[in-house]
Amino acid sequence: MITVSIVTYNTDVEELKVCFRSLTSEMIKTIYIVDNSSKQYISDFCKKFDNVIYIASDNVGYGAAHNKAIRLARADKNVKYHLVLNSDVYFDPVILEKIAKYMDSDDEIAQVQPRLTYPNGELQCTARLIPTPANLIFRRFLPKSMVASMDERYTLSFWDHNKPANIAYHQGSFQFFRMSCFEKVGLYDERFFMYPEDIDITRRMHKYYKTMYWPEVTAVHAHRAASYKSKKMLKIHMVNMIKYFNKWGWFIDVERDKWNKKLLKELRYE
Repeated sequence: MITVSIVTYNTDVEELKVCFRSLTSEMIKTIYIVDNSSKQYISDFCKKFDNVIYIASDNVGYGAAHNKAIRLARADKNVKYHLVLNSDVYFDPVILEKIAKYMDSDDEIAQVQPRLTYPNGELQCTARLIPTPANLIFRRFLPKSMVASMDERYTLSFWDHNKPANIAYHQGSFQFFRMSCFEKVGLYDERFFMYPEDIDITRRMHKYYKTMYWPEVTAVHAHRAASYKSKKMLKIHMVNMIKYFNKWGWFIDVERDKWNKKLLKELRYE
C-alpha cells in the first residue's frame, strides 16, 4: 500500500483537481493534505474524497508539514511506500504501481524519482549533483553564459537521462520513499523551512541505501520557480541554504566530493 502527502498553501483548487486525478491507483490507501494556510475552501474540497485526510496547520514549512503526514502514515504497518508530492505534479496513475514493483525488486532502494518534464514535454533535470555554494550562488546571480559549463555539470544536463542512476539529490516535487527507511534515516530536517530539505533527506537516504533516478516512468511538473520571481521567496531560499551549508559544510564536504566524483565517473562526464 501507498500513502501520499501534499502540502498546500493558498493552493488553487483547480491545481489540486488535476493532481488528484493522478492519485486514483488502488494501491493508494490515504492522501494527506497538510494545509499550511488552513483555508476552509481547501478543507471543503478534501471532504469530497473518502481517502483524503485534511490537516490544518500553521505555516511550519515544507518538510515539517510533510513530517506531520509521514508520522501518521507510519502508524499503519500495512503501508510500504510513501509519496511526497507537489500539488503542481500530475501523471498517469499506473506509474505508482510500476515504481512500487521496481522497488519491490530491490530492497536496497529507499527512494525513487521518475523522469520529470515540463508541461511542454521538455525534460526537467531534477536529479543533480550535491551542490556546492558556487553551484547555487553563481547560477543565481551571474549571466547564464558565464556559468553554462558549471551548470551543465551540476544539473547533469550533459547526460541523456535514459538510464537509471543512483543519484544523491532528488528535487522535492516527487519523492517516492520506502517507509521502513525512515526508521534509520529519520524524517525531513525541520530546521529548513523550505528548499534544501530535499537535498538533505536524499543524501541521508543515499548514505545507507540506493536513491534511484528511474526514467521508465514520467510525471509532469508545472514548476513555478517561485524564488526566481519573488524577492520574499528568494530571501527564504538564501536563508535556508545558509542553514544547509552550515550543517553539511561550505567548502569542505568530504561526502559531497566523494559522491559527486563517483557519479560523474559513472555518467562518463568529460
